[in-house]
Amino acid sequence: MLVPYDPDKHHRRSIRLQKYDYSSAGCYFLTLCTEHRIPFFGEIAGETMTLNDAGEMVLSWWTKLPEKYPDVHCDECVLMPNHFHGILSISGLPVAERGENMVSPLQNRRRGLGQYVSWFKRMTTTAYIRGVEQLGWKPFPGKLWQRNYWEHIVRDDDELNRIRKYIRNNPSKWELDKLYLGTNAVHEPSEEYMYEPWMV
Repeated sequence: MLVPYDPDKHHRRSIRLQKYDYSSAGCYFLTLCTEHRIPFFGEIAGETMTLNDAGEMVLSWWTKLPEKYPDVHCDECVLMPNHFHGILSISGLPVAERGENMVSPLQNRRRGLGQYVSWFKRMTTTAYIRGVEQLGWKPFPGKLWQRNYWEHIVRDDDELNRIRKYIRNNPSKWELDKLYLGTNAVHEPSEEYMYEPWMV
């Protein structure tokens, strides 16, 4: 078990859970959207996400999070044309392999999830601005990322593995994605999944 799970609280789709300590050890499923959901990071063709240079830059900063903050581990992730899905583990220990129990001791921390996400957004925004100025990348209107982000506290290993699968399959389900803005948008969860509160 990752963290104490309270179904009366953790199923809510609010941006933050009141009184929850987001520096607690555990896993968090994150979704960050670009401002106005503008596609900046590449395109999907043949159920495969092809990153452009800006997309490669964003993923490179995700992998640098543990270098900046040794108490985090980056698990499964995917960068879509206009949003990012990733699992971040706050523990200082690697996320357990599929099928294994996850045990992470609670520790006193001064940092929390919000600080990690803010650093990631700040670094990618700064690098993107350089790309606009020096490499002719598509300018963004005001902000690269939306002000807030969506998070879900992963409650156990079974849910962790379902979320990993959801992330891996995201490109192949693009036209069903709630964040897809194309003319064929359906905005329904994939039939492969029953609706779950962490789905975005």
